[in-house]
Amino acid sequence: MKQNMQYILHDQMNVPALLIEKFASLGLNETQLAIILQIYTAQRKGNNFPTPEEIAEHLTISNEVCTNLLRQLIQKDLLAIEEDQADYNIIKESYSLDPLWQKLYTVDQKVEKVDNKVGEVFQKFEREFGRPLSPFEIEMINNWLDEDNHDISLIYAALREAVLMGKINFKYIDRILIEWQKKGIKTSQQAQQSSKSFHSHQQNTSVKKEHPYDKSLYYNWLEE
Repeated sequence: MKQNMQYILHDQMNVPALLIEKFASLGLNETQLAIILQIYTAQRKGNNFPTPEEIAEHLTISNEVCTNLLRQLIQKDLLAIEEDQADYNIIKESYSLDPLWQKLYTVDQKVEKVDNKVGEVFQKFEREFGRPLSPFEIEMINNWLDEDNHDISLIYAALREAVLMGKINFKYIDRILIEWQKKGIKTSQQAQQSSKSFHSHQQNTSVKKEHPYDKSLYYNWLEE
């Protein structure tokens, strides 16, 4: 039993957990992941350049399919073939997984940064509203980001305008974003310029006197 345990421990292989969790975000499917794991295993055993036949032997795909998938991995810059000049000027080839590791951890850092920014959006809305957001409100923010693809700075601009107009509610903010989208406005700078142009045309001086904020940069989208 002791010998069996030693064999089990010796047979363990360290695979980055991030690869198992994030392989789909790199454009890999399960079969391509299996090929990468087979290459990783072969190299651990001293075979740095396993053939398609050697890889396919441990999978449920043909040699031809394996060859095509290997080519795709190289085209996607997730796998590379390196040449090493060994003794007697013999050139040996080997697979390199360095491109995969580099992209894997770069993608993870980007995802983490995006997640942090989204978290800041929720916090900013909660500060302005003075309360936790409801599930419906959280879903609406996610829709602005994921479905409508609004830039975070534009969402902040719409929130700011709603605050300045004294109409802090999600329906009003959503209406602002819809109007900006119709006008092709995609940045906070464009939104600000649009508001300036509108007020220059309207010359609505009475509104300016009624509110301590400078409303020359904003206008009521719902009453346009």
